[in-house]
Amino acid sequence: MSVSIAASADVHPTAEIGAEVSIGPFAYVGPHAVIGDGCVLASHAVVRRGARLGPGVRVDSFAVVGGDPQMIGFDHGIESGVTIGAGTFLREHVTVHRSTKPGERTIIGEHCYLMANSHVGHDSEVADRVTLANNVMLAGHVLVGKNAFLGGGSGIHQFVRVGEGAMVGGNASISLDVPPFTIVAERNALYGLNVVGLRRRKHDSAQVAQLKRCFRAVFGQVSDVRARAREAALELEGGVLATPFLAFFEGGKRGFVRLRRADGRQVGAEASAID
Repeated sequence: MSVSIAASADVHPTAEIGAEVSIGPFAYVGPHAVIGDGCVLASHAVVRRGARLGPGVRVDSFAVVGGDPQMIGFDHGIESGVTIGAGTFLREHVTVHRSTKPGERTIIGEHCYLMANSHVGHDSEVADRVTLANNVMLAGHVLVGKNAFLGGGSGIHQFVRVGEGAMVGGNASISLDVPPFTIVAERNALYGLNVVGLRRRKHDSAQVAQLKRCFRAVFGQVSDVRARAREAALELEGGVLATPFLAFFEGGKRGFVRLRRADGRQVGAEASAID
C-alpha cells in the first residue's frame, strides 16, 4: 500500500513520512516529525514538532504526541521531543509531553498500549510492553519498567519508579517507588508479588520461588528496606527475577511503598520515608 494522506490533513513539508503510512482527515504532523513505516494516524491525531514514531505505531483520534510540558515558566523555545517505539498503540485523547531539557526526549517503548485519556508527562520513560489503562496519569520524570500494567485512573507522582512487571491497581495514588514484580493499590500500599503476571509470562517456578524468598527477606519485618535488600543480595542466591528485584532498592529518590498486611497495618514505614 502506498502512502495515504487525507486532503484535509496538515503535514509539514519538513516531516519525514515512511512507507505505507496512513494519515487521516484533519490530522496534523509538525515540522521535523518522523513517522515510521506502516504508521496509522487517525482523523484529528496530532504529532507535534520533532516527535518520532517508530514503525507500526497507531495514533487514534485526538491523541497529541509531543505537546509542551505542563510546567509553569517552561521555555517554549527549547528544542526537545518524544520517541514512540515500534508497534505501540495510543488510543483516543492520549497525551505524551516532550522533554523539558534541550535535546532530550520523553520515551515510550515498543509494543506498549496507552488506553484512552492516559497521560505521560515530560521526561518520563516507559519501557517495552507496558499497558496504561484508561485515565492513567504519569507525572514528569516517571520511570516505568517493561511489562508493567497500570490500572485505570491511577496517578503516579513525579520521579517515581514503577519496576518491571509490576501491577498498579485502578485509582491508586502512588508517590513512592514500586519494586519489580509486585502489586500495589490504594495509596502506596504493597500487597505482595504479582504472581499471576509472573505465571502468564511463563517464568520458571524455581526463579519465582527465589524471588519470593527475596521478597520476604526485604519486607518481612519493619526495618530499612535498602539495608535488608543489600543483606539479601549477599546472603541469597540471585536469578533472573531476584537480581533485578534486589538491585531496584539501590536507586530512586522517593523511598518505597509499604507492605499492607491482612489486618490493614502497613509495614516498613521507616523505609518508605522520602530520602
